[in-house]
Amino acid sequence: MKIALSTSSPSQIETECLVIPVLDKGDKESAPEIQSSDSAIRKAAEGLIASKEITGKLFETVLLHQPAGTKAKRVLFVGGGKAKTFSSIELRKVAGTAARFCKGKNIRSFAFTSPETWTGKAEQSAHSTFATERAGLPEAVKSIVEGAVAADFDPDYYKSDRKDQKLDTMTVLVPASDAKNLEQAAEVGRVIGESQNFTRDLVNEPGNRMTPTILADRAKKMCDEVGLKCEIYGPDKIKEMKMGAFWSVAQGSDEEPRLIVMKYEPAGAPADKVLGLVGKGITFDTGGISIKPADNMEKMKYDMAGGASMIGTMRAIALLKPKVKVIGIVCASENMPSGKAQKPGDVQIAMNGKSIEIINTDAEGRLVLADGLHYARQLGATHLIDAATLTGAVVVALGSVNAGIFCNDEAYFDEFSEALKKSGEKMWRMPVDVEYNELIKSDIADIKNTGGRWGGAITAAMFLKEFVEDTPWIHLDIAGTAWIENKQPWIAVGPSGLPVRTLVEFAMQNGK
Repeated sequence: MKIALSTSSPSQIETECLVIPVLDKGDKESAPEIQSSDSAIRKAAEGLIASKEITGKLFETVLLHQPAGTKAKRVLFVGGGKAKTFSSIELRKVAGTAARFCKGKNIRSFAFTSPETWTGKAEQSAHSTFATERAGLPEAVKSIVEGAVAADFDPDYYKSDRKDQKLDTMTVLVPASDAKNLEQAAEVGRVIGESQNFTRDLVNEPGNRMTPTILADRAKKMCDEVGLKCEIYGPDKIKEMKMGAFWSVAQGSDEEPRLIVMKYEPAGAPADKVLGLVGKGITFDTGGISIKPADNMEKMKYDMAGGASMIGTMRAIALLKPKVKVIGIVCASENMPSGKAQKPGDVQIAMNGKSIEIINTDAEGRLVLADGLHYARQLGATHLIDAATLTGAVVVALGSVNAGIFCNDEAYFDEFSEALKKSGEKMWRMPVDVEYNELIKSDIADIKNTGGRWGGAITAAMFLKEFVEDTPWIHLDIAGTAWIENKQPWIAVGPSGLPVRTLVEFAMQNGK
């Protein structure tokens, strides 16, 4: 989708559809707040407001055809919810709602009116819509573009009768005095949205069309296109490096594993902070010998969502060019049952020399991440983040709303939280108290790969913690949030692309 900026007034722009956000002021006496001072637009909304067809309720859509005084063929009012809580998070979703509404009506281009007052803070933006404060307008434009681009994705591309519904152009209406400064903000939004969709595209592929080899090939092609260094290693190198935990998962499959290493090394970046992004890349997970139930096993094609998110993040970082060194590592494998597969009771030796008793072969993600995290440290990563669809237990704890965050360093967590606030992705911190270590102690090895039923997401994190030592580390368990199950007005059912937005924000924050 092409992104353009325009300084035209809303009523004077010629477009297939003009989108106007509307906010609910939160009291019965006050009319909804139309996010445009254009008199023709406000007059077009008067009757709809009087009849309460326009209320500002979140995701509400009201369409007018060729209203008087405007050059647009249609005007779409989209509700942004309560004015006092309206922020870039809601704005992103409003833009996504508009984009998907247009796609559904076979409208290929539209214009979106940016808020005329935007401080970036909900408690301020709720009061004076037409004041001159525009300190946060770049963030608003970025959110609009990001939300619309992410909305322009659908997962049904293997249907034989599928019609191309891709949007052609979105034009963002901005104040003339700010247009030049907002071009960069729009570009950042486009890159992040496209990288989120790149991730979703990888996750969406079925296991027969996204093997470890194919995932590595897609990563290499992307790296070549954006100028990243990329190295791909196969079974011989994995065994040579003594990645026993990673290899133990891969050994049961006829598909060869791949270790994907991506490096972003900008000139002038500080040497004392190197981000290591490590992703679980299990392209299909049967559970191995501890085989999963048949119900819903088809969804295990997205067990590589953590790895895909790291590939998508590296793409965005390469294009946005923050001044921070980043290493991306994806351990890609299938987890299959066969005569070669590891068995419950086996003992494996990880890259760092720790011995691991295998209790359940379906607890395989932590095994590949263990060697990936250690290898990232060997390559010079000073700060680590991993992402994985790691446990069903985190879904029991947090449902499909929040990802679980685990962290061993308070200052690092505070830094990450700042990026999380900007991204709008929802995550909730979980404990890594030392008492949980007792649950993963083994009688015959250093540790075991599962701590039993209780606190399963936590004991999985405690397992990973054994391989980071004192390195500041964040673990993101995205098992409940990597796939969107329920239809939403602003994004398609299917892969979410989480946590790409947060990781990119974090890299940009570190590379200023």
